[in-house]
Amino acid sequence: MAVLRPDSAEAVLEVVAWAAGEEKPLEVYGHRTKRGIGRPLQAEYELDLSRLRGVTLYEPEELVLTAKAGTPMSEIESLLFAHNQMLAFEPMDFGPLNGSGRGRGTIGGMLGANSSGPRRIKAGAARDHILGVHAVSGRGEAFKSGGRVVKNVTGYDLSKALAGSWGTLAVVTEMTVKVLPRPKSETTLVVADLADPQAIAVLCQAMGTPLEISGAAHLPEAVVGEVPDAAFASGSKAATLIRLEGIAQSVDYRAEKLTAQIGRVGQVTVLEGDASAAVWRAVRDGEPFGATGDPVWRVSVAPNAGPAVIAAMNERRAFRHYYDWSGGLLWIDVEDGGRDGLARELRVAIAAAGGGHATLMRGSAALRAAVAPFEPQAEALAALSRRLKAQFDPNNILNPGRLLA
Repeated sequence: MAVLRPDSAEAVLEVVAWAAGEEKPLEVYGHRTKRGIGRPLQAEYELDLSRLRGVTLYEPEELVLTAKAGTPMSEIESLLFAHNQMLAFEPMDFGPLNGSGRGRGTIGGMLGANSSGPRRIKAGAARDHILGVHAVSGRGEAFKSGGRVVKNVTGYDLSKALAGSWGTLAVVTEMTVKVLPRPKSETTLVVADLADPQAIAVLCQAMGTPLEISGAAHLPEAVVGEVPDAAFASGSKAATLIRLEGIAQSVDYRAEKLTAQIGRVGQVTVLEGDASAAVWRAVRDGEPFGATGDPVWRVSVAPNAGPAVIAAMNERRAFRHYYDWSGGLLWIDVEDGGRDGLARELRVAIAAAGGGHATLMRGSAALRAAVAPFEPQAEALAALSRRLKAQFDPNNILNPGRLLA
């Protein structure tokens, strides 16, 4: 495929307008860290946005940052770190899971994937922190939505429609995000050797307190060895993780209260500082499964339904798993999934547990072509998605086939 590399928003508009007029399909990407997610693309040209990079506005005192879509997340996070700030939704780095290396994902890809990590249970997803976007629709028309201030009511909030669209509606050229102060202190309580149902019950109980939990995960014994600090803290047994953040005095007080509450169910040890951060980075990025090459699913269900999904799956195939979001997010590495990577059995188990959705985060091109990598939508929602696609990209030139065959 021919590669088109615009270096400005104006050049992006020119390329997309040409492609729309000629009905030439485009594969849109930044650094390709998410290329293995979704169906294999059916495009004639590649639209490489890696030259569209740079932070164009950063006002730490106003908690606002604006960057071009091809700006690497590593640059943004380094800049924020230097000012003791962060992206509160803790966006996932897809590199460890797909073997492309850390820090290569872009801010545009972050919005396209609506990426978020363990702190989502407290701070929300990427879509909740986007203040404004500049983009080019599949019609070849430039548009903007929102602005550069936290309180903004101008027009429709199109950034929420673009979040999670995987580049199929528009090509984002620039965006503005809300940033927040980085916590001064971080502590993770580790409860050792709990079975899945008991661990999820502990996490849900902790989430029901007023102690402001910012991370709640469970690593079964089969995967805890892939997260060294968690394995050390739990004696290589299953590790149930609860994160507390804030000023030191507050964290210490909340940790004491929570330890008194959960200490009755198992031994509690403490991880602090860099060790705690390393554990949550591994949980966020799917690191326990980074070296296997097996198909990996990311499943969202009600928190108390996670163990039921796993119990139903245990009767069928060999796999490893762990939990995030207090049990509401399952990571599943399929060691023996047959020809469909366990897709059918997994979705049957999810439906039986009350519903949810599963996304294939890693899989061969043949597997991604054979199954639905994203959760099939109910007809009413699918009809709405088709209408949205027809408005933004009527000729289906942007990442065609990625979401639907």
